[in-house]
Amino acid sequence: MKTPPRLQPLLDEGLIDDVLYALMSGKEASVYVVRCGERICCAKVYKDAAQRSFKKAAQYQEGRKERSSRRARAMEKGSGYGRQQAEASWQSAEVDALFKLAAAGVRVPTPYGCYDGVLLMELVRDADGDVAPRLNDISLSAEQARRDHQTMMQAILRMLAAGLVHGDLSEFNVLQDPTGPVIIDLPQAVDAAANNNARWMLTRDVDNITAYYARFAPELAATRYADELWDLFESGNLDPNQTLTGVFSKTAAAVDLDAVLQEIQAASDEAAARRERQQHPSD
Repeated sequence: MKTPPRLQPLLDEGLIDDVLYALMSGKEASVYVVRCGERICCAKVYKDAAQRSFKKAAQYQEGRKERSSRRARAMEKGSGYGRQQAEASWQSAEVDALFKLAAAGVRVPTPYGCYDGVLLMELVRDADGDVAPRLNDISLSAEQARRDHQTMMQAILRMLAAGLVHGDLSEFNVLQDPTGPVIIDLPQAVDAAANNNARWMLTRDVDNITAYYARFAPELAATRYADELWDLFESGNLDPNQTLTGVFSKTAAAVDLDAVLQEIQAASDEAAARRERQQHPSD
């Protein structure tokens, strides 16, 4: 195939040896299958901001820390340099997340490096050696759906324990290899502690994944993993190795009825006193 312009510098520098074919074009990147020596890899070519259709990017970038204060100031001002740095930050976020999650035991493609807006990483394969399918393209037995759903909930737990929320998780960005699900597409991953949108993003991630597996095992729709996960996170009791249950019951704090009645009485007395003052104003 004709070499895409963004991949030509990597060919020139010997980082890749051949571009085999285009795999897909998504909302934030195009992906190609390439050869690096004897290894077949993925090359993810990020689109620039003008082409990228990922919505509400600012919500995902909230809480991300820039090591360089100069870069951070430029990004805030929106200068040409700042926009360039914002793009670099968006791209490096996925590389950082992949390395961090792989170290935390989350199944993600192995990253090899990011060069001029091109991420080189492992090509996830199926049992026949072909490109692994997305969850959206396969059907599962009820038993496998229950097993893989539990695997995904534990993966989300490990992500959260590592301080990250995927932010855009669904059956369209999880691949299925012979061992099970592999999570992909992480440029929008958010800091669970620093991003004010982290909780609803986590809930949406869990709900999307649960809705998919519930197509094959309907009882999964009744689980409450998002509430369980966030409660553990907020309480500081998140252990990446614990087994989740999907059951959540937040016991309401016991109501002090006497205290409530006292407050009602005090408010009533104050209202009566106010009326008395209005009827008999002092001289």
